[in-house]
Amino acid sequence: MDKIKALYHDEDGVTTVEYALLLAVLIVGAVTIWTALKGSIEGAVDAAGTELASPTEPGV
Repeated sequence: MDKIKALYHDEDGVTTVEYALLLAVLIVGAVTIWTALKGSIEGAVDAAGTELASPTEPGV
């Protein structure tokens, strides 16, 4: 029973939980940004691919 009480008062595990929560928030933020910018990035890549596939003559 003393070991359980010691674990309850041990604060080393709290920092681990805080780091896990911080990591979870960062992952959610990264996924949100990725989802929001996905269309913009695809549009830019498609435009660049179209431009490379059909080059124009110099000076035109």
